[in-house]
Amino acid sequence: MKVNAMYASLPMLILGLAVTLAGCQATPQEAAKPDRPVLVQSVAFEPQAPERTFVATIRPRVESDLGFRVAGKVAKRLVSVGDAVKVGQALAALDATDLRLQREQAEAEVRAASAALQQAEAELRRILTLRGQGWSTTATLDRQQAVTEEARGRMARAERALLLAENALSYATLTADIDGVVTATQVEPGHVVDTGKVAIRIARSSEKEAVIAVPEAQIAAVRTGVASLALWSNPDKRYQATLRELSPSADPATRTYLARFSIPAADEPVQFGMTATVTISEAAASEVARLPLSSLHNQGGGPAVWVVGADSRPVLRPVTIAAYQSRDVLITQGVSDGEHVVVLGAQKLDPGQRVRIVEALQF
Repeated sequence: MKVNAMYASLPMLILGLAVTLAGCQATPQEAAKPDRPVLVQSVAFEPQAPERTFVATIRPRVESDLGFRVAGKVAKRLVSVGDAVKVGQALAALDATDLRLQREQAEAEVRAASAALQQAEAELRRILTLRGQGWSTTATLDRQQAVTEEARGRMARAERALLLAENALSYATLTADIDGVVTATQVEPGHVVDTGKVAIRIARSSEKEAVIAVPEAQIAAVRTGVASLALWSNPDKRYQATLRELSPSADPATRTYLARFSIPAADEPVQFGMTATVTISEAAASEVARLPLSSLHNQGGGPAVWVVGADSRPVLRPVTIAAYQSRDVLITQGVSDGEHVVVLGAQKLDPGQRVRIVEALQF
C-alpha cells in the first residue's frame, strides 16, 4: 500500500520539480543602459601649414632724390614735407642773376656771329661775281670761302652757347618730374648748393609697398606663399600683396632678409609710414582637422573616431591620418566640418548606445 501511494504522488513531484526548474531559468528583463556622458569636439578644418605674420612698414616703391642741375644759391623753397606735388610743379629756385647774365652774353655772341656771317657771305658773292668777269683770282676766292665757313662755324657755336645758357637758366627752378608726395627737404633759402646735390625727395604716390624683415628659416615660405596685408589702423580690411623683391643677402646687424610686397589695390587710407601686418599662407596647403589623440579608437580595422549624430547615438567612422603629433592627430578624411567627435570616453562606447554631451569644445 505504501508503494502504491508513493507511485501515485510521483507525477505531482515531477510537475513541481519542473515548475521549480523553470522558475530558476527565467531572468528578469535587463534594464536599459543609461546615457553615457562624453566629451566632444566640433570638427573644424584648417590649412595644415600655419600662417606666418610679419610686421611691415608702408613705403613708396619709387622715391626720387631731386637736385639742381646747376650750382648756385637757393633763393626760395616752395614746398614742405608732406605736400602733394604734380609733374612740372616748382619745388625750389636758385638766385638766377648770374645765369641771366650768361644768357645775355650768349645772345650778344649770336648777334656778333650773325653780323660776321652776313658780311662774309656778301663778300663771297661779290668775289664770285668778279671771278666770273675775270677780275678776281682763284686764291682770293678760296680765301673768302674759308672765311665764310669760319663765320658759319662761329654762328653755330654761338647758337649752341645760347641754347646752353637758356637751359641753365631754366635749371635754376627745380620742378617735380613725377606725381607724388614730398618726403624730405635738404635745402633752405640761403644755402649754396653744388650741381646734383639732393635738395628735395619725392615719393611716387601711385605705387605703394610693404617692407618686412624675413628670418632665414622663413625665406622659402615667403617666396612661395600667398600674402595679404592689414593695416594696424584698420585691421578688418585686408589687401592683396605680391612679393616684388627679396634681398639676396642678409642684413649684417639683424641677420634678416628685406622683402618688399607691392599693394596693387592700395587706396587713400594706406599712407606712407603706416604699420601693417603681412600674413603669409601656403599657396596650396591641404586642410586638416586637428583632434586630440584620445579621440582615436581602433578595433583592428584601422584608426576611427566616434561621431555623435543628431539622435545622440555615436557612429564609429574610419578616418585618414595625415600626421601624429605629441598631443593631437591631424585628420584629412572621414569627418566633416561641424560634426561632433568624442574626444573623451571613446574606449567605453558601444554602437547604438545613447550618449550625453557634457561639454563641447571649440578650437
